[in-house]
Amino acid sequence: MSSHASEPSLARDDTAPVSLDLVPIELIAPRLKRVAAIAVLIGVVVGVIVGFFGPVWVGVTVGAVIAVPTAASALLTLRRRVTLQTGRIRSTGGLRSRHVDVTRAVAAELVVRSARVSEVSVRITDPDGSLAIPLALYTTDGGRELEILGLRRLADALTTSELVPAAAIASVLIEQLRAEARGAGLPERPLFRAVELVRSEGRVPTTTLTDHEVAALLD
Repeated sequence: MSSHASEPSLARDDTAPVSLDLVPIELIAPRLKRVAAIAVLIGVVVGVIVGFFGPVWVGVTVGAVIAVPTAASALLTLRRRVTLQTGRIRSTGGLRSRHVDVTRAVAAELVVRSARVSEVSVRITDPDGSLAIPLALYTTDGGRELEILGLRRLADALTTSELVPAAAIASVLIEQLRAEARGAGLPERPLFRAVELVRSEGRVPTTTLTDHEVAALLD
């Protein structure tokens, strides 16, 4: 579980883009590159073997079928980024990007996916589309949470919306920051309590919390 000593107190440039990647791509890039390299190697080996016993074009085709999908998927994952800048969240992944403007939000929801590794995310919808931004991943005894700067800036952006649910979710994120700053245990962290709420009620694997349930996370 990520832990932080305190909320950032230094002056910050609120116009600069900030990462909202729950798992920074730098942490998984070496593994993705290995997967791509292994896929290409297997494809070449199998292609050579097939080409040795049959037409070369068949070997090339078989090798490409084996190597290209896995390698391409791994390399495209390296491009995935979620950033926030001046209230605009942009998600880049694969060959396309999407974005939502938090200041123009028409809906803001806290979504929980309960599983062996549970996920809490905020889904923001503006007139042009919708994006879900993962905030935390939890197991029964630990997890990973969005870094403090990203969480702080996301809370700030949500407070600029006129939506009551957006303000409520911003309050949850601020309380999460306070809990992280004092090194609080999981039961004291609002995002983890959201997971516990869903588990205790035996809700479907993915559920959207009601406004009342979001407010209850602050109690």
